[in-house]
Amino acid sequence: MHQHYDSDRAPEPVGPYPHARRVGNLLFLSGIGPRARGQQAIPGVTLGPDGEIESYDIEAQCHSVFHNVRCILEDAGSAWENLVDVTVYLTDMDEDFAVFNRIYREYFKENPPCRTTVGVSRLPTPIAIELKCIATI
Repeated sequence: MHQHYDSDRAPEPVGPYPHARRVGNLLFLSGIGPRARGQQAIPGVTLGPDGEIESYDIEAQCHSVFHNVRCILEDAGSAWENLVDVTVYLTDMDEDFAVFNRIYREYFKENPPCRTTVGVSRLPTPIAIELKCIATI
């Protein structure tokens, strides 16, 4: 079974891809950031006149990303507890890694998924975090 899913609750993709794709009993989520559906503003981000990030609140972005992931999982027939692998992309590993870990622990108190965290120089939109996830369904 190969089925694509798009959530009416998660932000619109910034490219030609679905929010998620089911293959057998696995659900692969496309990279998801903190933006809210129908909005260009990014939670916790202040942009300068040139569109570059002036400041951001990594905590606000983390909570928003986790909310978006949960919406996609649920709308595709899965659940938060079914996450088996998470890849995290952070644009400032030095400043944000410890904060992200603290918040991550709040969301995964029991049976956390496997995880890889990668530092990147930038993401496709002016965000500081993006998640790529795999879950069972």
